[in-house]
Parts: sequence; structure tokens; C-alpha cells
Amino acid sequence: MPLIPSDPSSWSSNVHQEVFSCFVVASSTAVLYDWALTFGQESELIWRQRWSVMTVLYIAVRYIGIPYSVGNILLNLPGVLTTDMVSNIMNLVLSWTIFIINPMLNVFMITRLYAMYQRSRKMLIFLVATFVSITIVVGVIGTAGNNGISMDVFILRRTHQCVFKVNAGEQLRLIETYSLATVWEVLSLCLAIWIVVKYFRGLPPSSTGRTAGDYFMVLIKTHVLYFAFFAVSACFNLGLASPEVLDSSSVGAQIYRGVLELVTLLQMFVVGPRLILSIREYHAKLVANSEAGTDMETIALQERIRLRTISSDV
Repeated sequence: MPLIPSDPSSWSSNVHQEVFSCFVVASSTAVLYDWALTFGQESELIWRQRWSVMTVLYIAVRYIGIPYSVGNILLNLPGVLTTDMVSNIMNLVLSWTIFIINPMLNVFMITRLYAMYQRSRKMLIFLVATFVSITIVVGVIGTAGNNGISMDVFILRRTHQCVFKVNAGEQLRLIETYSLATVWEVLSLCLAIWIVVKYFRGLPPSSTGRTAGDYFMVLIKTHVLYFAFFAVSACFNLGLASPEVLDSSSVGAQIYRGVLELVTLLQMFVVGPRLILSIREYHAKLVANSEAGTDMETIALQERIRLRTISSDV
């Protein structure tokens, strides 16, 4: 579960608040740099290709991330936004952005697994039902409590940039929320690893169907990378349940929050879009090599079906 940035002016007064702002500006700049770095690939592999649901989702995530990062920079550069009204409006927009991005990233994962499992209807129903169930439970836990937490307070509490005094019940709900999110990510990773292992174990020793296997390897590598970023973010978020971090305004606590901000933005707006871009890039190279007449190994009919299924869905 990514964190939600907030206006640094809402922090408790301390001489070290610039530390977190430096992390925010650096991480947001990294997102913008990655977009500029991959724009050529994006133009060729996304904009000029046949449009699909995944194309729309890629563009949405990538181009929500750009104003998100710019807004983050403006909010954390001293003297840029001089009016509280403008700062509050921008902060509210940034806060709600996460509720749009997070489901999109999970749709990426569901679609990839659906393709890897050969468009199995049972697998699709299982994935959608599991994700929706976990999302509902997380929403109920986050918005309900002994004292009844309003959505505004829920958003504010999850900014992690203010110093909060939380009770044991709120700490427990925080742990439950991120634990359930972690269960979903672990489940998707295990399903991806299982189908890859099953695929390679099913190949005969003399099989030359390497192309579809390479597709699976590209999928699993990007999936593992995304999970690694999520795991770091989840661990740091769970650490916020500790009063030593959540109730502290020390330099160490702000560095902690800054690292969390960095990892989270990279997960959402760099590694997330690459879940699609990487497989599109591999497919383009494969087509280019085939058209150039390079030595391509012959693959069986089943391999070609797997290949078309993955490339068309992802």
C-alpha cells in the first residue's frame, strides 16, 4: 500500500523537516527522469501499437505519475506555494491519487497472471474475487474503528508526514491493512512462480521452444522486481505502527519516511509501468529479429499459442 504525500506545512514544527522534503523532491525527480528516459520506447511500443485495455492503463498510470511528481515537488520546495488554499487543494488531489493508482497496478498483475495461465476463466474469477474481497476488507478496516474514523482522517493519518499520537487500536488496524495487502502480493507472486515452474517442468528434454519460455522469464523477472519494491514499502509501512517512528520528529524518523516515499514512488510510477513496457520491448525485439532473418528456433504449435496469448494480453 503506497503512502500518500501531504503538505509539509502540516508537519509539527522542527528544524529537520527539510530532510523529508529532499527525499520527496529526489524521488519525484527520479520519476520524471525515468519518463524522459523511456519516452522513445513508450512512443514506439505504446502509442504506435494497437490499443488495448493494458495500453490505456499504462498511459493512465504513467501520466498520472507525472503531475503527481510535479505536484510533490511544488509542495516540498520552500516558497513555491505561498497560499494555504492552493497547497491544501493540491495536497487533497495528491492524497486521492493513490486510490486510483493502486487498483490499476493490481489490474496489471491480474491481467499478466490471466495471460500466463492461458486465459483460464477459473483463474480470472479467482483472482478478481480475491482482490475485490481483500480490497473491501482493507477499506472496512481503514475506515472503521472503535471511535469511527472518517475518510478525511484516514487519508491524513496515512500521510506519515505529520507526528501522530495513535492508540493501540489504530496500530492494530495499520498492521492488519498492510498485512492483507501483502497477502495479495505474495499470492500473485506465488501463482506466477508456480506457472513458470510448471511450464518448464512440462517441456520435453529435447524441446526447442525457447521463445515462449523467454516470455515467461521476462514476465517473472519484472514481477519479482515489482514485488521486491512492494515488500520494502510494506515493511517500512508496517514499521510506522511503532510509536518510535510515527510519534517522532527526529532526523532518523524523517529519513525513514523519506526512504518509504522514495521506494513507493518508484514502485508506482517506475517499476509499475515497466511491467507492461518490458514485455512489449521483448516482443518488438523478437519480431525485429524474425523479420531480419536471424536464426530463430522453431517452436511447436503449443508454444506459438502461448506466445500469442501473452503478447496480446500484456
